[in-house]
Amino acid sequence: MSTPLPPPYDRTAPNALGAEVRHDEKARFDFLANLNVHLGSKLFPGTKTAFEKRVAPAFKKTKGRDLANRVEVRDAMKGDPVYQFWAALRRNTMEMRQQAGRSVVYRQFDKLTERARALNDAKPTLKLDPTTKIPRYLAAVDNHCMPGSYYTEIAPDDISGPANYDIGIFVTGAGASSARGDSGGRAIVKFVRESFPDFKPKRIMDLGAGIGTNTLPIAEAFPDAEVVAVDVAAAMLRYGHARAQAMGFNKVQFIQAALEDLDFAPGSFDWIQTTMFWHETSMPTLMSGLKRVYELLAPGGMSLNVEQPNFTATTTLWDQFTKDWDAWYNNEPFWSKLHTLDYPKLMAASGFAKDKLFDGYANSDVEPGFYPDWAKVYDRHGPEKSVEKAQKRGWYLFGGWK
Repeated sequence: MSTPLPPPYDRTAPNALGAEVRHDEKARFDFLANLNVHLGSKLFPGTKTAFEKRVAPAFKKTKGRDLANRVEVRDAMKGDPVYQFWAALRRNTMEMRQQAGRSVVYRQFDKLTERARALNDAKPTLKLDPTTKIPRYLAAVDNHCMPGSYYTEIAPDDISGPANYDIGIFVTGAGASSARGDSGGRAIVKFVRESFPDFKPKRIMDLGAGIGTNTLPIAEAFPDAEVVAVDVAAAMLRYGHARAQAMGFNKVQFIQAALEDLDFAPGSFDWIQTTMFWHETSMPTLMSGLKRVYELLAPGGMSLNVEQPNFTATTTLWDQFTKDWDAWYNNEPFWSKLHTLDYPKLMAASGFAKDKLFDGYANSDVEPGFYPDWAKVYDRHGPEKSVEKAQKRGWYLFGGWK
């Protein structure tokens, strides 16, 4: 069966702040999205065949035993030409995606900066702290091959990095992230409404919010709640706040702070949300961060975390190896370690009662009429997922109640 084509970039919904993307630039994004799909659906299966038919048997013949762990699998696969071909292309698609987005943004750098300034000027809902220190776990690498990572600024009031991030979500998700790139936030809202219909939070924190892509669907779903988006990167917040203002979300607060320095009173939030945040940190930060989240929650409050799923006793070496790929080749240093952790155990060690923990999947949610069929059939990491948990698609999440 042939793989359907992803929707074109024209189907996205630009906001009043975002960069203007011209015809040829859209064509470049469309090419990269389709290349991502081709790599995942057509070329990646060949790497597993190479592993089963050639690499694993050769290792056993040489060593007299089977491969013992995912590190041995990675070392053995490095020399296989099929794997080399796929891995090089996958890495290059991410680098090309970054350069394509940067060229769009830099073409209109001054215009974007002035537009953001006008939307942010004198607004009490944006609070930046120039004394904020970038944690080592972020400063060590260019996350996702994004030059300068999330925080680097090349000019006063710079928003070029997050502007690039915003227009490139389409490519990264291969066109399955909804018109505004907010399918994660929409999925979270859908999960909470279906799982906890009586939950009426009054104060919500989105920790590691970035540009607020996932924050705004939450703010929209709970209009009476005070919503606070927290991030360490001033550029991301500057852009995220202006983006929210341009989209009519005038009450959402964007506050700069490192997780280690959150200056809020204990028990001051009913819901603390993280979305693909913990894998960007470190083991000490995860341990101390979960404890801080517990302290900041009010009695009856909820911690909800969308994150990479753990390895389990049934996760094959091949699945472990493929899930680790981003740690080695997409600048995600904590990605590998995170897969080995026991989230319920960590939550319990942070103060949450074991009988108040939960986990599950939030199914992707897209706007009616906006390529829903594509979102159902394509998952960027789909070809790399194991058959665990009945092949459920969607965003893995874990959490607990205080």
